[in-house]
Amino acid sequence: MDDPVLRVQSQLTDRDRILLGWLFDHGVLTSFQIAHALFPLLDFCQRRLRTLYRLRLMARFRPQRADGGSYPYHYVIDRLGAEVVAVDRQERLPRRDHARVERRRWTSSRTLAHRLGVNGFFTELAGYARTHRDVGLVEWLPEAACARAGAFTTRADSGLVRAYQPRVRPDGYGRWAEDGARVPFFVEYDTGREPLSVLVGKLAGYGELFATTGRAWPVLFWLHSAAREANLRRLLADLPPSLLPVATGARDHATGAGLCPAEAVWAAAGRGGPRHRLADLARYVVDGRDYPGEVV
Repeated sequence: MDDPVLRVQSQLTDRDRILLGWLFDHGVLTSFQIAHALFPLLDFCQRRLRTLYRLRLMARFRPQRADGGSYPYHYVIDRLGAEVVAVDRQERLPRRDHARVERRRWTSSRTLAHRLGVNGFFTELAGYARTHRDVGLVEWLPEAACARAGAFTTRADSGLVRAYQPRVRPDGYGRWAEDGARVPFFVEYDTGREPLSVLVGKLAGYGELFATTGRAWPVLFWLHSAAREANLRRLLADLPPSLLPVATGARDHATGAGLCPAEAVWAAAGRGGPRHRLADLARYVVDGRDYPGEVV
C-alpha cells in the first residue's frame, strides 16, 4: 500500500519539519513571518512554500484588506503535514478532520490578528537567532500547552506539584539562549482592547504558579503602544512589593528604534535604569525549589 507520509518524508528538509511543527502547534503564520524566521531570502522562502503547498503539506489563504488589496499568504497545516508531524514526534495520528477544522478556525477567526501578533513575537526572536551567533529560541510553547496540568514541572517535583493545573493562560512560553544566558519567559501580547486592570489581574495566577513550582520566570507584557505601556507601569507601581519578575515593552517604540524583542526593549517593573535585552532578564530567573514567594 502506498503510504503518502513515507512518500513525502524523503523530500523534507530539517527546516521544513520545523515549519510544519510550528504550524501544527501555533496555527497560522504569514509568508513574511516564515521567511524572517527561517530563510535567508524571501524569494527562496516563497519557492519552498509553493513546493510544500503543492505536496499538500500546508494549506493557505489570503485575507482581503478592508481598504482594497490583500494581505500576504497565511499558511496553516494540511492533513498530510499534520500526519508527518505526528509520525516525527511518535505521537498518535490526528483526527482525519483535524487540519480542515484548524483551517476553518483561522480563516474565519476574529482572533486571527492576535494569534498572528503572538506568533510574530516569536518569529522575530527566531529571525534574530538565525542571523546571530550563540543565540537561539530553544523552546516555544503555545497557549494550549501552557494550560496543561503538569506544565513547567519536572520529574523531580512531587506528584501534587505535577498534577497542578495552572490558572494562567499566557499567550506563549519561550526559552531564550544567548551567550550562555538562559531565560525562560511568558508572553502576554496586548492588542490595546483589554482594560489594563485585566492585565494586572493576570499576575495573581503567575504568583500562584511560581509559588507552587518553586520557579519564577519573567512575565513579558508586549504592549500596543508606549503610552499604554506607561499607563500599565503606573498601575504596577501601585501594587504591593512583589517578587514576581515582570517586564514591559512597547511595539511602537521597538519598531521606531529598529529593535526586536531580543534587544534592549524591556523595562523591569518596579525598577529604573535603561531598558534590558531579553538575555539580561536572566538575572530575574529563579529556577529551583527555592522561590520565596507566596500565593497571591
